Amino acid sequence: MIGVIADTAEYDVISEFFELFKTPWEFCQSGRRYDVLLCTGDRTVDAIAANLILIYCGQTLVSGATEQGANGAGKNNRILLHKGKRIPIYGASQDFKGETQDLLLDEESQHLAMYDRQSPDRMVIRLGYDLFREVSILLTEGQPAANAEIPTLDLHIALLRDLIVENGIPLVEIPPVPEGHEFITCLTHDVDHPSIRVHRWDHTILGFLHRAVFGSVVNVLQGRSTIRELCTNWLAALRLPAVYLGLAKDFWLGFDSSYLEVEKGLSSTFFVIPFSDNPGRNSNGAAPSFRAARYGVRDIAPTIRRLLAAGCEVALHGIDAWMDSSTGREELDEIRQITGISEIGVRMHWLYYDRRSPALLDDAGASYDSTMGYRETVGYRAGTTQVYKPLGARRLLELPMHVMDTALFYPAYMGLSQRQAKGVLGRLTDTVSYAGGCLTINWHDRSLAPERLWRECYCELVQNLKDRSTWFATASQAVSWFRKRRSVVFEADGFDAESVRARIAVEHNDNVPGLRLRIYNADESREVGTHRKRYVDIPFHENMNSRACCVAG
Repeated sequence: MIGVIADTAEYDVISEFFELFKTPWEFCQSGRRYDVLLCTGDRTVDAIAANLILIYCGQTLVSGATEQGANGAGKNNRILLHKGKRIPIYGASQDFKGETQDLLLDEESQHLAMYDRQSPDRMVIRLGYDLFREVSILLTEGQPAANAEIPTLDLHIALLRDLIVENGIPLVEIPPVPEGHEFITCLTHDVDHPSIRVHRWDHTILGFLHRAVFGSVVNVLQGRSTIRELCTNWLAALRLPAVYLGLAKDFWLGFDSSYLEVEKGLSSTFFVIPFSDNPGRNSNGAAPSFRAARYGVRDIAPTIRRLLAAGCEVALHGIDAWMDSSTGREELDEIRQITGISEIGVRMHWLYYDRRSPALLDDAGASYDSTMGYRETVGYRAGTTQVYKPLGARRLLELPMHVMDTALFYPAYMGLSQRQAKGVLGRLTDTVSYAGGCLTINWHDRSLAPERLWRECYCELVQNLKDRSTWFATASQAVSWFRKRRSVVFEADGFDAESVRARIAVEHNDNVPGLRLRIYNADESREVGTHRKRYVDIPFHENMNSRACCVAG
């Protein structure tokens, strides 16, 4: 059991952190002995019984605890290194004098960012940053695009786990990994332009012609596309008058059939616009008029029915729900009326979102949100592969978006070729394989068609994910699995907190994979291929006694 001492203002973020690091913990109770005591700030902890004490603070300590000589106190925005992995620190931090060891180092100075001291009855480890301040920054502001590919929050969890296990303390957790699978994949699609015929010399058509005719040439010259793709786009531009006259096929129409063919029975999620010709608002007032979609969900009702019949999910691509809960209720109700489904999730059109949005979407009745991501790059804006509850939300959970096709390929953003994009996507897949959690991908409705023609990359991505032991889930299924994991409660058996019982506090009847219990025994290991593991995984069942499981493992 981990006992935590912190300011009451940090309690919400601490509680959320331990939903992500699903291991036994509690706010410290007087007189109880703990395996691990975790505290933040400058505190006296000598009177508390614990085998391992972890002190996180970005300032020099002035309490009775012995403080090793400090350098760079209060420095913001640095990178720490732990076992070859880079961990960005955004708040105040400091490093320490001492012999350099391969523990936790400042990347630039190579100074220690952590030190330990052993006493007869305990180990004390001092880390030079505030863990929960870092978690709060990640879950509210997010991290800059420069660090997008670093799952920073997940690495904070990994470091804490290592400190516990490597100091000889057994640990049990429910990892973010579904039973029988390596990780979760959510294939999602924002439906912005289901038909080209409804656009008549507007911003969308002018953009299409510019990219198809001129942008294709630039892409070929810069190695981002092929001559064949150039010819396909030119032919599409030449056919446009015939499309308007009804003499040629609308090459954006039928996106549902295209994705059902590529995904071959995999469940995916389509985010659809509720109302046509409504640009909505941004933080400065009226949004640009070209933000308005030329369709509403009722215009594509037959498509919606086909997607639902195929096992796909239909959710809200919101307009103003991010800033107005009453409007959000209207937008959600429009999707409910067409789908007949009460639990509806949302991703905001143009990824409009601010710090108030989770509470507003929660109040509007959204089941989940999947807006937290980057427009200009791909990666982990919240620093995690996991579904989490945004600070300030009551029930709403956030399914972070990690990959968006336009970020990969548009010249104004990453500007990659499809070959280059495959390398980036491979790294992201490796990360979620290491950390667990969910890889959430957004490939727009018209991205398989001219002028984008990003079908090859998407097909290869889906095939590579099929080759892994991944669970393909709709967004709502992935969120439901994380709700199940979050409902697990650890309870101490006895006042010494050495024995812990785990139970699922809420009944779940949904058709999602089971959970697993991961048990780390510091004095045991198992050979798995060429890698040495100090844990065993067992299927999780109701009312399992973790101490008994540790002994059995």
